[in-house]
Amino acid sequence: MERSVGLRERKKEATRQAVHEAALRLTVEHGFDQVTVEAVADAAGISRRTFSNYFTGKEDALLYGEEQQIGDLVRAVRERPAEESAWTALRAAVAPFAERLAPPEREWAVRTRLAMRHPSLLARQLANHAALERDLAEAVTARQDHSAGPVRPLVLAAAFLSSMRIAMRVWIEEDLAREPAEVIDEILDEMGRSFG
Repeated sequence: MERSVGLRERKKEATRQAVHEAALRLTVEHGFDQVTVEAVADAAGISRRTFSNYFTGKEDALLYGEEQQIGDLVRAVRERPAEESAWTALRAAVAPFAERLAPPEREWAVRTRLAMRHPSLLARQLANHAALERDLAEAVTARQDHSAGPVRPLVLAAAFLSSMRIAMRVWIEEDLAREPAEVIDEILDEMGRSFG
């Protein structure tokens, strides 16, 4: 029974990923406003009803990859060695994310550019970032000396995510000219002067 549950979950994940990739590809080819849920479902080889079992709308399908990365980042922070400072753990956890942004993976830049132009996507992306900030603050709280008080994890998580947003914006505005890890390190170095 356990094996079939694992297989079932892998199939569901493969379907989610296929729908996400279809949504991203169609949006890049035709523009966000021209893409329908039906078109995404067709491109992914599923029915409209099956689409609805996985996503509430095209925004959800389009930003699914980002939501997966958010979960990965929070898990990575929680798995860092307990003796690391919170800022060091945050920086170390983001390194694999930066590596995934290296060529040919530029999906994050595509989603961010789309979100900058479409309010419904931007709203969803901001909601994702708010959830990430909350989850990172909880991860930082779990690893800190509680004499520091409840505010520091909130400030640290917000500062870290602001740094990441600035780094990604700089990277995109520079037309992806530098490696994302280089831009992220530059911005985090600057912010880390206060938190390192």
